[in-house]
Amino acid sequence: MLSANEIRKVVQERNQHQKGTGKKVVDVREEMERLEAAGEIVIHRIRPENRPVEVSTLFGWKKRIPTDRLWHHKSCGQCGNIPGYPSSLLWLMNETGRTYLNEPHQTSCTAWNYHGTATSNPVALAAVAARNFHRAYETGHFPLIHCGTSYGDYKEMRKLLVENATVRAKVRDVLGKMGRELVLPEEIVHYSEWVHVMAPEILARQKHTVEGIVATVHEPCHYYKMVPEDAVYDEAIYAGQRPAVPSGILMALGAKVADYSTWYDCCGFGFRHILSEREFSRSFANLRKIRPMVEEAHADVAITSDTGCVTTLDKSQWIGKAHGLPYMLPVLSDVQFAALAMGAHPYKIAQVHWHAASAEALMTKMGIDWKAAKAEFREYLQALKNGQAPELLHPAHGEIETYFAINKGQVLPDEAPAAPAGAGGRSR
Repeated sequence: MLSANEIRKVVQERNQHQKGTGKKVVDVREEMERLEAAGEIVIHRIRPENRPVEVSTLFGWKKRIPTDRLWHHKSCGQCGNIPGYPSSLLWLMNETGRTYLNEPHQTSCTAWNYHGTATSNPVALAAVAARNFHRAYETGHFPLIHCGTSYGDYKEMRKLLVENATVRAKVRDVLGKMGRELVLPEEIVHYSEWVHVMAPEILARQKHTVEGIVATVHEPCHYYKMVPEDAVYDEAIYAGQRPAVPSGILMALGAKVADYSTWYDCCGFGFRHILSEREFSRSFANLRKIRPMVEEAHADVAITSDTGCVTTLDKSQWIGKAHGLPYMLPVLSDVQFAALAMGAHPYKIAQVHWHAASAEALMTKMGIDWKAAKAEFREYLQALKNGQAPELLHPAHGEIETYFAINKGQVLPDEAPAAPAGAGGRSR
């Protein structure tokens, strides 16, 4: 940890917009105002109906986090591998009375290609980001980014579109062919920032105590190492030396956030090497993250706030067990942990059964009757098999269901019997 004088020096440098080198770091939001005045972009502004809460960033700048009327930019990895992650977030929004749009017409951010050194290029990446930004803008909802990868990528793309006139012109041409404008959001907002500022309302609804729970935090690289000046910091959390999220919500709920020597390390995912050197990722996750969390911090749970981090830290542990490291430390996102503390169903909502490392001992320590919840969940699954309608977090989107049905050559009730020519039997 830094000394008190060193901390004061760092805070002073942040307030002067400095980043180690002494050079001024330009606030991209100031440049956006200039571009909008010149007619080159449209700023999607946070409005009173978004009920914003102001926080501080790494350099002491103010950032507004909208808490209502949100457009969910979902994560491909969460929806495919960790469904309890997004369902916990939507459940929290329902419980706290927030309005949102679970967008059926969102595209992937495509940042996997970028970080995995596969396909794509700056103009394509920026155009995908701008397309999604405009889609949120035209629905009247402010974008909330679920995935740390998308969040980091979109921060970079917004900065690129502001600072590079050539890319900006090319992207504007692409958008024009789709009948869209170049819209950039006032803030790039990660869901964990929403959880952070919603702490008072989450605490007011807390049903299970987490005092006595020892949590270790893995800070996602793509949250705070990419365009670092935009990440949220708080002088009350690690003296402002580490990001405030997701540690803040854990502390607010009453958990003990324990330190460990490798907190700064990547989880091991890394994109390129998880594709080409998967055993490196698995070894790194076990040796550099899980082992010190258990041996140094004696953690009950590892908490993070990104898709790839949860996946890697959770699903790599089987190989540790095969090599004499049988820890099986439960790994959850901050929003899953908060939902459990608020009384969310551990299997219907938090969906902990999708995780490789069991969370049952953790839930017992939190006072959650997971055995009764599991029995209830099994009854629910059987009822679904028998034809019962599923319980939904929000009304189903009829238009997207129709789209998928047509592209599978299916016919929905009350529709004409013939599917479009060429669609029969194909899944796109």
